[in-house]
Amino acid sequence: MGAVSVQIIEGNPHLRSLLGWHLQQAGYRVFQSADVVRTRDIFQSRQPDLVILDSQLPDGDGVELCKWLHSQGQPLIMILSACNTETDIVTGLRAGADDYMTKPFGMQEFLARVEALTRRVRLMSAPASLTYGDLNIDLVQRRVNFRGDYIDLTPQEFSLLYVLTQAAGSPLSRTDLLRRAWPDAIDNPRTVDTHILSLRKKIEVDPRQPNIIQTVRNVGYRFNVERVSAESNGHSLRASAPLASSSLI
Repeated sequence: MGAVSVQIIEGNPHLRSLLGWHLQQAGYRVFQSADVVRTRDIFQSRQPDLVILDSQLPDGDGVELCKWLHSQGQPLIMILSACNTETDIVTGLRAGADDYMTKPFGMQEFLARVEALTRRVRLMSAPASLTYGDLNIDLVQRRVNFRGDYIDLTPQEFSLLYVLTQAAGSPLSRTDLLRRAWPDAIDNPRTVDTHILSLRKKIEVDPRQPNIIQTVRNVGYRFNVERVSAESNGHSLRASAPLASSSLI
């Protein structure tokens, strides 16, 4: 699956920004809001996997908002609160929260709790295949079909392509790709360039002018979701029957 998405609902702009920065550095997709009205709009349009919720918002009761969020599809919810009595914690958990952290708290503990919660998301059934326009990635057989033809990829090329697609269009550095797509520790970033070149020769219409795997100057590479989808009449990501596990690489 792609990066886990987190919505931060926090009235304190400094804390909201700090939490967002640390979560982004940890690889999460982050959306932020500071009030009830904006929260509902973002939640309904983005459908985040996890909600970080301040219990005391400037325009409403965070616990009541927790109940509403829980009723909208049961996302994972973590409440942040300065209220630390047993009654407060029990009330928050009964409102639908999966975790409750009292303020102040340490950033390392916060990130560890987020990781523990989102582990549930990552362990959910993974799709058997991913389709981006004319590009189909069979996660069971580890095969790629592009415009009706099966492409013969090496195991490493397949892993590299999969990791790129899971970034949902965001650029990944060579270091990120080495860490996520290679089974062993490698410290030579040019290894990525070699495999990208080989992969482009197999899936690009014109490898000299790549449209699927783009180079992002001073960053690394990105999978061009928009271009691939647009070339196939606007079809977006689709997922077929689920697998029992999301361990794919």
